[in-house]
Amino acid sequence: MAVSEISERISSGRGPKNTGDFLVEVTARLVDRMSPVIEGLDESEDEIEDMVVTGEYENLRSELAKIRREAISLRRYLSPQREAMSRLQSETIEWLSAGQKARLREVSDRIIRYVEDLDSIRERAAVIQDEVANRVSEQINNNMFILAVVATVLLPLGFVTGLLGINVDGMPGAKDAPWAFWQVTGALAVFVVIEVIIMKKLKWF
Repeated sequence: MAVSEISERISSGRGPKNTGDFLVEVTARLVDRMSPVIEGLDESEDEIEDMVVTGEYENLRSELAKIRREAISLRRYLSPQREAMSRLQSETIEWLSAGQKARLREVSDRIIRYVEDLDSIRERAAVIQDEVANRVSEQINNNMFILAVVATVLLPLGFVTGLLGINVDGMPGAKDAPWAFWQVTGALAVFVVIEVIIMKKLKWF
């Protein structure tokens, strides 16, 4: 697209006048097109960070992976340009004037800054991904803890009720005590309260 724009400018008589101007204009236009893309990646990461803070984890991993892929791809594209710009400034080139070299230096500085921004985006994405993984893991651990507490409370109750539910003679209160059911229910409720008190003293919750 940058070359097409320069071609249109040349056709209209407003294009570069020599090789040096052409090189400067091509590199400048290429860098101009990079800026909104990199800024878009940075803004997307800011939005994802806000979502992590608010606890919205849906589709975050896929979005982070997409950002990292784009950052890696752009960096792979920018790194050779950075090296080429550095070489242009270090070598003696007759068809580059001092003013053109100064403009190329500005372009080179922008490319270096963009490469650093891409590195920062990749590092931030990795940190956010770790944070998301830690929060999801913490949430799973909390759920597992709740399930463990519930299972601990219900396990003895299940044993008692299972034992009393066997169909054999001699079960206490099965025939001659009409209030046996409510007595067992009350005893189980008291047992649950005792379990909860013990768990609180042990600081399980």
